[in-house]
Order: sequence, then C-alpha cells, then structure tokens
Amino acid sequence: MAGGVGSRFWPVSRTEYPKQFIDFFGVGKTLIQSTYERFLKICPAENIFIVTNEIYKAIIKEQLPDIGDNQILAEPIMRNTAPCILYGSMKIAMLNPDATIVVAPSDHTITNPDAFVAAIDQSLKAAAENDCLITLGIKPSRPDTGFGYIQYTEHALPTDEEIFKVKIFTEKPNLDLAKSFIQSGDFLWNAGIFIWSANSINKAFQKHLPEMHEIFYQGNFLYNTENESEFISDAYQQCTNISIDFGIMEKAENVYVLPADFGWSDLGTWASIYDIAEHDYVGNAVIPSEKVMMFNSSNCMVNVPKDKLVILQDLHDYIVVESNNTLLICPRSEEQSIKQIVADVKSRFGTKYI
Repeated sequence: MAGGVGSRFWPVSRTEYPKQFIDFFGVGKTLIQSTYERFLKICPAENIFIVTNEIYKAIIKEQLPDIGDNQILAEPIMRNTAPCILYGSMKIAMLNPDATIVVAPSDHTITNPDAFVAAIDQSLKAAAENDCLITLGIKPSRPDTGFGYIQYTEHALPTDEEIFKVKIFTEKPNLDLAKSFIQSGDFLWNAGIFIWSANSINKAFQKHLPEMHEIFYQGNFLYNTENESEFISDAYQQCTNISIDFGIMEKAENVYVLPADFGWSDLGTWASIYDIAEHDYVGNAVIPSEKVMMFNSSNCMVNVPKDKLVILQDLHDYIVVESNNTLLICPRSEEQSIKQIVADVKSRFGTKYI
C-alpha cells in the first residue's frame, strides 16, 4: 500500500511527493524501494503489486523500474485501506484463485529483514492451511501511545501453536492504559501487516462489508484487462471511506496474530525517525550531517538540504526541517501539532506549500 500523503512529515513529505518516495536516512534508498527489496526475498517480482493513488504512478515507475503497468493498481481517489485491499485481493484472485496474500504498508522500516521474512513465510504457510485472517503483532518495548494494540488469547491455530486468536483490537490508548497493556503481557503493537488466502479475505468482505464486496465483484471479468481502469474509477466513487481494521479485522471471528520482533517502526512521526537515526554524543540526529554545525545543542532532529550550511546554537529537543522552500522549527514534544500546522498553512496559503 503506497497511497498515503504522510502529512506528519511535512514539509519534507508533500502531497505531490509523500514520504514513501523519500530517502529519510540518507542511505540511497527510499522507503518504498526498501520495502520492495524485502519482498523480493519472499516472492518473485511479478507477484508484487502496489496500490497507490493514480497521481503517484509515474514516481513508482521511476523508483521501481522493474514493476510492470499491470502491477500498479491506481486508485482514482483516496478511500482508506479497505477498498484498496479488496481491489488488490480480487485482482490477484483472478490471476490465481489459490493465492495467499501479504498486505503491507510501503513506508515502514524493518531493521531485521531476515526475521521479517521468517515471520511472513510462517504466516503464509498458516494462511494456506487455515481459513483465517492473520496479522503481525510486534512485541512492545515500551508503553507507546502512538500505536494501536492487539490483545490475544491462549487459543492457537491447529497447525501452528505460535499463532494466537485475537481477543480485541484497541486504538491508540492513553499512557496509563498503555502501561497496563505492557504489564499484562498479552498485548502487542498493531503493525498493520496482514496475511490471508484470497478465498478467506473474499469471504470476510462478503460477510462484513457486503455492499463494498458487491461493487468490486461486478468487475471480476474486467480485472487484468484494458477495461480495469475505467471500472475501478467508477467503483471507487461508490465506496465508503473505511479502514480494513474497522471494516473487517475488528468484526471477523477468525482473526489470529503472530507475535514477532523484527525491528519494526511505522515511521508515523519525526520522533520515529529520530529513534532510528544515528545520534551524536549529545543526542542530535542530523540528516545529512555534512554542512550542519551544532553548538551547545542536544537531542535535536535535523533534516535539511545537503547543500545548505546550517548553524544551530543553544537549541535543545527541537525538530528543525527544511524542504521545498519551507522551514519548520518545532519542539519535539509538540510534534503531534504538525498535522494541525499543515491545516493552518493550507487555510492561509492554499495548497502551494502542501
């Protein structure tokens, strides 16, 4: 899934060029390129499909030149994750009714790709053998209020005693509730990565989102043909805006979770970039660092153009970001306000800076 706009990473992430197409860590690869390379260890390139907004199709072709046109599923409008997952699943099912499918965001980071591949392979095997919907749950390292949580039971899949039945999904909790989740020992972070068979997810949509299923079912003989794009344009106009979590996962009775640990981050905020990036001896994360000079400054997240000389003095615990003729200076403790800042900028200056 590569259709989000990443507004919390403004001004680096813009509507025309959002975060999944950006190299945040200066490693020579964008987030979507890194995700694509991870999945090449799981399946052949021709089995990788990318669902995105149609305005990003050219960027994907530029960054992933080996991807064919038929592998890019272009959405005409944003309708959240349920429609895009149903679209992709039905298109794949027409190519292979017995397919097992992994759904993953394109803008996450994973520092232990071997453990990730092992978890996906284990889940694919279980999904092929059972009528179930599997999600990956990350073993929490702290009571984080920025993630959704999954509580699981002791009941495991018949074919895999490491994959447990989900009891409940909980949206982002307050700090006290997050601490109680960690102490209980049976809660995991919701990574938003799903594994199931084409048949299982199709049945789930039929049961829990029947109107949406009917809309996409009408195109069954148009997928993978020259008429697919026209049909999808019409179908999306009829769809409700709803997430897969709310529309399917929180309602289905056959949802299971595999507890996993592979160095996952959803890169939801500048704080997540700061946590992963390299720091100097006083806690500054500077990307790139060649022309940034820090004097008596600590614990700052700095992301500026590589050819710009930047001097910071007596600055502590700040985000300093410059991109696209826009400079943002914001306390790290106030980074959740960036989304509102973007809304205010849009209200005052229109979409020029958004």
